[in-house]
Amino acid sequence: MFPHPQARVFAAGTADDLTAQALTDRIEHVAERLATLPPGPLFCGMRNDLVSVLRYLGAWHSGRPVALLDPELPGAVLADLARRFRPAALLGFANAPDGPLRRPADGPAPHPDLALLLATSGSTGDPKLVRLSRRAVLDNAAAIASALSIGPGVVSPTSLPMHYSYGLSVLNSHLIAGAAVVLTDDSLLQRSFWNDVDAYACTSLAAVPYQYTMLQRLRFDRANHPTLTTLTQAGGRLDEALVKEFAAQADRFYVMYGQTEATARIAVLPPDRLADKPGSVGVTVPGGRLSVEAGEVVYHGSNVMMGYAHTAADLALGDELGGVLRTGDLGELDSEGFLTITGRLRRIAKVFGIRVNLDDIERLLHDAEPAAATSGDDRVTVWTEGLAAADRAALARRLGAELRVHWSAFDVRSIDRLPLLSTGKIDYRALESLT
Repeated sequence: MFPHPQARVFAAGTADDLTAQALTDRIEHVAERLATLPPGPLFCGMRNDLVSVLRYLGAWHSGRPVALLDPELPGAVLADLARRFRPAALLGFANAPDGPLRRPADGPAPHPDLALLLATSGSTGDPKLVRLSRRAVLDNAAAIASALSIGPGVVSPTSLPMHYSYGLSVLNSHLIAGAAVVLTDDSLLQRSFWNDVDAYACTSLAAVPYQYTMLQRLRFDRANHPTLTTLTQAGGRLDEALVKEFAAQADRFYVMYGQTEATARIAVLPPDRLADKPGSVGVTVPGGRLSVEAGEVVYHGSNVMMGYAHTAADLALGDELGGVLRTGDLGELDSEGFLTITGRLRRIAKVFGIRVNLDDIERLLHDAEPAAATSGDDRVTVWTEGLAAADRAALARRLGAELRVHWSAFDVRSIDRLPLLSTGKIDYRALESLT
């Protein structure tokens, strides 16, 4: 059953404290209202609030596919999505286009298995949507709940945007396991967020590497929040020093790996293996299987997407992948099945005829200054924050020496601040647009 009979939802700063039955009643009411809309998918601007959660679950209850998107999407991007996908309605967006939506004349209905649509990470100019089935969402939520020992008594705040698969997985895994979620749109950098953590006796917190970096700078001290026993991390590689620092402040610290194309989570590193498996992202979640083929990580499981969608016609397609996801990540599996991500298949540049791993460049520079690498015309552009001209030239020579490529292959540039996505990852598309 979804939600679980013991699940609970709190809306921070309001009197809304919904038990599973109260939540179900509200969901059914919203589903009845959504049923009056024309056929087709719903597009919802997904905020970390009760209205958005009820829309999502109401659509789920009514069997209607729903796209959960950034509520602050630029008007032009949202208008293009509406033109291509012909949704029944646009709900909860700050920049919704004026005028009525164009409806398809006699287009095919969405596939009956289709439940959820999420934008791929970093999709801005020409977003494609990930098609997720009802089974994929439920199976992955249950697998996460099992791997993280989520159940009644666990209370988590919405510390990540829920139009992002990691953030949504917190909601889904808690509701399916009878745990509680505290809905808040406040940031981890705001005092009000931590007031809510304490007021609702939150026990678990999910964050991405950027957020852990910020918490370190703010001198986070778990002793100030005694109910907070569990920390989880996904959304990219977290520096080993930070893993150790925050693991020392928690009873349980989980390192995880996943992709939107696998609904959310693929692998989890159990807390008791942090010490002897440094750098690993763990073993597959229950029900999944990992392999490495020609260096690429391949995941097998029921939580793999049905495929991508570029237009409304794609929503009628069935499962195109058969539960097999080629992740695009490079990795290694050890004898116990623990996975280590070593790079990105498509993060490879060829300069002067030599293959250069852009992730390797970023790792080389990690201890010196914040940096990002993108590829161009037979050169690699390295973006640094506020580096002087002489230092940039020295950095290019250092990279040339360490990677055994002539230093002129590296165009080192300075930028005030590296652009980040809402997930905390570097926005490479924004950087590429500056070249």
